[in-house]
Amino acid sequence: MTELIRLADRKRPRQVFFSRTELMQLLDLYSRQVAAGEWRDYAIDQKSGMAIFSVFRHSFDRPLFSIAKWADSQRSAAYAVFAGPRRLKAGVDLRDVLAVLEGRPRLVPA
Repeated sequence: MTELIRLADRKRPRQVFFSRTELMQLLDLYSRQVAAGEWRDYAIDQKSGMAIFSVFRHSFDRPLFSIAKWADSQRSAAYAVFAGPRRLKAGVDLRDVLAVLEGRPRLVPA
């Protein structure tokens, strides 16, 4: 027969957002890279249980780097920096994870 499901009982994936402090850190790094002529555009995406800040050399390209945040447990979050499919660094402190992008060598266009 039919089974009734209460909509309030459905499990929804936890929504993850960047906090104001995290956005300040991300945009600080972004603005320094824009001033250096390395980055030109950014995007913020949300997927199931994850928030992603991506930076681009050109708006129509794939992201150069993506910084992802996901819920690790009830109160903590985990972060990772990706260059395409490669994970460059992961950790629980955003500033430590972003350090991998500080002082990176210049990217030479192909």
